[in-house]
Amino acid sequence: MYLAGVASWALPVPPSFVRLAGHPVRWQLMGELAYSDRRVRELARLLGQPQNLVSYHLGRLRTAGLVGARRSTFDARDAYYHLDLASCAGALTAAGLALHPGLRLAAAPAAGPARSCRVLFLCTGNSARSPVAEALLRQRAPRIEVASAGSRAKPLHPNAVRVLRDHGIDVAGRPPQQLSDLADQRFDYVITLCDRVREVCPEFPGPAEQVHWSIPDPAAAGGTDDDTYPAFQGLAAELQTRIGFLLGALAAAPAARTAGRSAGSP
Repeated sequence: MYLAGVASWALPVPPSFVRLAGHPVRWQLMGELAYSDRRVRELARLLGQPQNLVSYHLGRLRTAGLVGARRSTFDARDAYYHLDLASCAGALTAAGLALHPGLRLAAAPAAGPARSCRVLFLCTGNSARSPVAEALLRQRAPRIEVASAGSRAKPLHPNAVRVLRDHGIDVAGRPPQQLSDLADQRFDYVITLCDRVREVCPEFPGPAEQVHWSIPDPAAAGGTDDDTYPAFQGLAAELQTRIGFLLGALAAAPAARTAGRSAGSP
């Protein structure tokens, strides 16, 4: 307790999150990965640091459970790193409580942007990842104009319909959307969900923010629909988490980003 304005306890050593994140290189890495999933060579270029040093610090963050990695589906010799924002949120809360019991972080409501905003999700087939992301974002933030497309569009996977139905969304009969049909439209955010489509993603008109979420195809393992359904459930759960943090970022984005644009304008 405090007596006469003087702390009567001695603080322990800083929590591991503070020690880890306090390193300048690791803090920069976390900042880049909070924005988009990236490969090591991209991170090395962005930070202006040797690749072996970047790999070392990524390893420290992975060991702490703050960063994860997945093999690229475009080139298996590569890996995409992502920041585990939920783990970071928990670590930040724990660090605040270690400093003072009154420093409990309250989650801000993720209501999305105050102004109109256009978001495009992309994957290869527009059959699973991108339509699920589109539907989940639209459900949570009806103010946002959201679309999805594929570089080689094909019909919806039955499990995409099934997992969205479990979330109270019916997309049965939705036609696939071809990426080339949207190439001349303006979007505020273009989010690629597939490593392959990231390699062929065109430049969109206007100052679109291009973000990558490296998420594997839930149907890639093969087998029956029942065999792959747990992977679709995992896909929906990961997208719900990422979309929640996306909405927080959109709500905090400068109003000037969307000023002067009308929703739906090409």
